Amino acid sequence: MGARTVVADVADELARRVVAGDYEPGDLMPSVRQVAEEFDMNRATAQLVLGRLESYGIARAHRGKGFIVRDVRAEGGIEVYGRLFQLSQDTPDIAADLFRDIVAEERGVVLDALIGYTESPERVDPALLKAAVDELETIARTPDPDLRRMLALELDLVRRLLTELGQSMRRAVLNSIGEMVLEVPAAIAAYYASGPDLHVLVWQALLAVWESDSGPSEAQLALFEDLFEMYHVKVVARFGELVGATDESEAAARTA
Repeated sequence: MGARTVVADVADELARRVVAGDYEPGDLMPSVRQVAEEFDMNRATAQLVLGRLESYGIARAHRGKGFIVRDVRAEGGIEVYGRLFQLSQDTPDIAADLFRDIVAEERGVVLDALIGYTESPERVDPALLKAAVDELETIARTPDPDLRRMLALELDLVRRLLTELGQSMRRAVLNSIGEMVLEVPAAIAAYYASGPDLHVLVWQALLAVWESDSGPSEAQLALFEDLFEMYHVKVVARFGELVGATDESEAAARTA
């Protein structure tokens, strides 16, 4: 095992302890000596481990004290949040809590993109959108649909809409969310809690609306928003089931 792999593996183990609450914000991380002794490595390598935690945004160096745990949930950026989510899979309740936040943000970005595009006179080449939806349908009809590929295609569809709407910041947020979710199989599966066929039907219905001369009524838009929210509640609940979150965590997901 190479030195770089040792550093990454030990840094991830210490980061998991932060995620699990073994080290609270403001606590000192183990010293260089303690890391070296616990993981049977020399002090130079242990120093690299703690330096990597700082580069992750999980700890910060404090002169004369060592490395102090940051309040990553409050202070960390989206990249740090994504790393926490990936490392939280061994702590189901925390993973479910983080996923609930991710889904809430994704729901807002996607819903605004779909409604904004519906109300906008600007249009992406319909042939490009139809080709992507046709590919989704082809995948959904296979005996064992590639859900990761489907989700990547759906994210790309929304990305195109955001580009057409000129919403570059929201596109960047969506890209980061996609990177988080596509690295966690349980998260991918959760997004298809209602089955891949339903996703295809929704996109086909949206294409029909965008190609028509008259858009949806306010009542139809309101119904769509309600159904969209119900779908995401089911996504969050399904993720909790897949990772083995407690009943309390799942109840919170359903009422969030």
